Amino acid sequence: MAEGKVSLPVVRGAGETSRTDLWWLEPLVVFVVFASFVVYATWAAFQGNHYYLDKQGQNYLSPFYSPEIIGNSPHAWIRGKPDWWPGWLVFSPALLILGGPVGFRMTCYYYRGAYYKAFWADPPNCAVGEPRGSYLGENTWPLLIQNIHRYFLYIALIFIAFLAWDAIQAFIFTNAAGNKRFGIGVGSFVLTLNVILLGGYTLGCHSLRHLVGGGCDELGKSPTQKSVYDCVSCLNEYHMVWAWCSLFWVGFSDIYVRLCSMGIWTDFHFVF
Repeated sequence: MAEGKVSLPVVRGAGETSRTDLWWLEPLVVFVVFASFVVYATWAAFQGNHYYLDKQGQNYLSPFYSPEIIGNSPHAWIRGKPDWWPGWLVFSPALLILGGPVGFRMTCYYYRGAYYKAFWADPPNCAVGEPRGSYLGENTWPLLIQNIHRYFLYIALIFIAFLAWDAIQAFIFTNAAGNKRFGIGVGSFVLTLNVILLGGYTLGCHSLRHLVGGGCDELGKSPTQKSVYDCVSCLNEYHMVWAWCSLFWVGFSDIYVRLCSMGIWTDFHFVF
């Protein structure tokens, strides 16, 4: 009778591993970058000012505040502070809309793997012991909420449309007489690149890939559907790159508009 050998699972303690590379570097960088963004974005969202620029006829709006449903800038759909807003809470137009893009990012398939490792050490990295002895997956609360990512995708697509409109408006300048003219400023390029990066991240979403091709057994029978599927797949191949580049640039876009509005930076532009 043949004699076989069976390898038992290796049980590792927290942080225990046989890896000799710098396995801790990636989760550390993710922790620092992501935590820094969360801290800044939270601070910026509660400011409620310096989120738009129109000092020299510019038409810039921070992506953290778009769309501005209720606010005090020329971009606001409804001007002023709502009467129903709690008196103890500082009013900021960003607080009305940030739940959409935040929910999309926090439930993103890529970001889950990134912040599970960096913040929860679940596990810290591949083949590295984690500080818990059981595995519950995403089948229990609160992680069960991750399943709504596909619905946040629909909201994110709407936000891309608004940000694209903001990018177009960034090329329209108003002179002293109130006439609108075409112009090009540094802020125009900042907001345009922002929507391109966010668009690449959103349109490469795993849920969108499934939406456009997941229900079809033979994509070759539908050339149009296959073309859309291939396009989404192409973006999806670099989903991690789109995710981090768009995260950095959406934060920089707010910083740019904010510092120009405060007079710390100057927006160089030409009006034709």
